[in-house]
Amino acid sequence: MSLEMRVLTHLDKVFLDEAPMESTHRFQGFQNEKIDFQLAFREFSDYWNEVQLTVSSPIEKYISVREAKQVPVGFPMYPSAGEDCLRTENGLYPDLLTEVRPHALHSSRRWTSLWIRVETNGEVEPGVYPIEFSLKNEEWDLAGKRTVLVEILPGMLPEQELIHTKWFHCDGLAQYYHVDVFSEKHWELIETQIRCAVDNGINMILMPTHTPPLDTRIGAERLTTQLVGVTVENGVYSFNMDLVHRWIKMCKRCGVKYYEVAHLFTQWGCQHAPKVMAKVDGEAKRIFGWDTDAAGEEYKQFLHAYIPALKEVFAEEGILENVFWHISDEPSEQHLENYKKARAQVDEVLQGCSIMDALSEYEFYEQGLVPMPVPANDCIEPFLEHQVPGLWTYYCCGQVNKVSNMFIAFPSYRNRILGCQLFKFNIRGFLQWGFNFYNSQYSDYPINPYATTDADGWVPAGDPFQVYPGKDGKPEESIRLAVTTQALQDLRAMRMLEKLTSHEYVVSIMDEMAMEPVTFSQYPRNNMYLLTLREKINKEIVARQ
Repeated sequence: MSLEMRVLTHLDKVFLDEAPMESTHRFQGFQNEKIDFQLAFREFSDYWNEVQLTVSSPIEKYISVREAKQVPVGFPMYPSAGEDCLRTENGLYPDLLTEVRPHALHSSRRWTSLWIRVETNGEVEPGVYPIEFSLKNEEWDLAGKRTVLVEILPGMLPEQELIHTKWFHCDGLAQYYHVDVFSEKHWELIETQIRCAVDNGINMILMPTHTPPLDTRIGAERLTTQLVGVTVENGVYSFNMDLVHRWIKMCKRCGVKYYEVAHLFTQWGCQHAPKVMAKVDGEAKRIFGWDTDAAGEEYKQFLHAYIPALKEVFAEEGILENVFWHISDEPSEQHLENYKKARAQVDEVLQGCSIMDALSEYEFYEQGLVPMPVPANDCIEPFLEHQVPGLWTYYCCGQVNKVSNMFIAFPSYRNRILGCQLFKFNIRGFLQWGFNFYNSQYSDYPINPYATTDADGWVPAGDPFQVYPGKDGKPEESIRLAVTTQALQDLRAMRMLEKLTSHEYVVSIMDEMAMEPVTFSQYPRNNMYLLTLREKINKEIVARQ
């Protein structure tokens, strides 16, 4: 046969020009778990041959097949962070998981990978099920065959306890699909992507009550995405909350449990107000923005009308206790005084509310300015040492040395190890800034995410988004999103074993198998550790149920 096939785990990344190492042909998961693996192949013929895949199994209807396609990577990684990367040169990298369409599979002296998912949704009895994969091409009846065994373990993973958000950006959807903001088509696109997010363990959504003041050039504006209708008549504010109600009802339909209000002050220093549009004495205009002093009396008066109006809506919808508020994103030590002034603007109206912000300076928490700090995973140690209760963590473009992250150029074990770390340190929530950021740096202009995966050379590829805006509005997932889902399933399995034993017992298994204490920067740098650890966790659960 001229065609070579190899079965791989979901942690392998298959490049066009690099032969992958074949791994186990047996995979397992609980009855409500997503079980992912790959089937890679290449043909030795010099001709461009069409390949057809046939899947045969008793659980065939629970099996989906996507192609793990290559995407352009112009900015793989910072030069200072070359350690523990798959590659550091620009080129084509595997990332996009796209539906296999008829007549779309081809092979000619290059490696192609198919992403296989078994998802039985609790509908299949425990047992071991064979799956036979056959590939046929244009010249031979049968070009290759592999049989994989999938074991459905008895039991259901518990519901995810971690609060998980990847910031949702509405402007990119409107711009990519050329639709008006909050038109019916835009709502449809938003809901489809939120359903995708929830299906992958994201249970908190950023709500654009006003246009989020994130990644916006000073003095410039992002496309307006403001749910709250603001009216000013004779200096008095009133609010139309119809779209806020609609947003919350949509999120409830999708399974969202937690909500974030857009930041109340600008990013990187909280010196100004976010953009707020209003109808002033009958005329539509911007009433706040970069020209507004964050600590000014005019903006304070607005906030003291705006925030109580929002809280009233949240109470009506029964979500008030699950709403989280932001002051300003990523303030640093030099912004401490500005942050204090911003907090003073809203302290009275946010009494009893959950206030959280991504930051890395412990002093903000120590001074009581941020009750719920979200430190980066490479700056979390002081917060752990002081045993901050209900601690969150996050990563973005800056977390490249040693710690977990999900860049396209990183091996997938640096993505999946996050589940172990979140469990060991009892992290309450996890934040990442880009579920679907389809803009350039500072949102100067929109980009095509299929052509540029690095916000047009701004950040390492993969940092700005986890899903691609697919044809007909259907989002296409990335390998990175799928692997993060596996990390969250690891976390749920560990919680399951924890309830049967203890937290200390599960951590002891983790550390013993690692042969050193697992931390946010110290962990085994290979696929096998995660795979064998999960098998051990599964075995312990099954034995103790």
